[in-house]
Amino acid sequence: MNTDMTVLVTGATGRVGRRVVESAEAAGLTVRAASRSGAVPFDWTDRSTWAGALRGVDAAHLAYLPDVGAPGAAEAVGAFAREAVAVGVRRLTLLSARGEDQAHATEQAVRDAGAEWTVVRASWFAQNLSEGPLLDGMRGGELVFPAGEVLEPFIDARDIADVVVAALTGGDRFTGRTLDLTGPRLLSFRQAVGEVAAAAGREMTYVPVSARDYGAALARFGVPAEEVEFLIELFETNLDGRNAKLSEGVREALGREPRDFADFAREQAEAGTWKA
Repeated sequence: MNTDMTVLVTGATGRVGRRVVESAEAAGLTVRAASRSGAVPFDWTDRSTWAGALRGVDAAHLAYLPDVGAPGAAEAVGAFAREAVAVGVRRLTLLSARGEDQAHATEQAVRDAGAEWTVVRASWFAQNLSEGPLLDGMRGGELVFPAGEVLEPFIDARDIADVVVAALTGGDRFTGRTLDLTGPRLLSFRQAVGEVAAAAGREMTYVPVSARDYGAALARFGVPAEEVEFLIELFETNLDGRNAKLSEGVREALGREPRDFADFAREQAEAGTWKA
């Protein structure tokens, strides 16, 4: 394991990025945690922030917001990756989404940049139910979401972060590879909410809706029209059952089993995450 390196982590305050920072620091790496509001300013839409974030960096972890498959993602990530290579960054990891065809162009942009690369494709994060825009609904006792009864191999974001750090430090073992990551079990969103409810000791319900109806609700909350249309397409495709299978990616990269959703639910319930 090569730990004598400085690593730039973009999206360092996000659900995965924050944990990449923690895992990288625990591994002994020098970490430059970059975000729009952090000590190291970084914004995908503001290229004037890129050079400062990249200065003196050996490797970089890329996490594009709002989504790796969103319109403009491939162009922005490709331009940043090429700039990184031009200033001497040797290794890149990209957080991508399992089963998301829309992300393929962004993945290719990283492959074409000229650095050693690893693409990390992850399934649905368990932490999407404990952090971010779905948390208010969970605390209110109701998750409204366009996933039907599809099965999903929920993965703990800590496992994704640990794999990213393994890819950054593991040398040739991970170079030029696309890693497929899932949790250890398939759960429907209804079952996942049920496990959260049991752990939290309160009633919670799951209400499936169509992607179009969900998009209309997002629009009423002020989400821009282009982003709404992208999300509708994403939900209609990525939540169609294509991810209802497990992979050995976490075990292969880390030599251990991925964390179970029940453990995540118990830990978060004990922390009071879903208290009304």
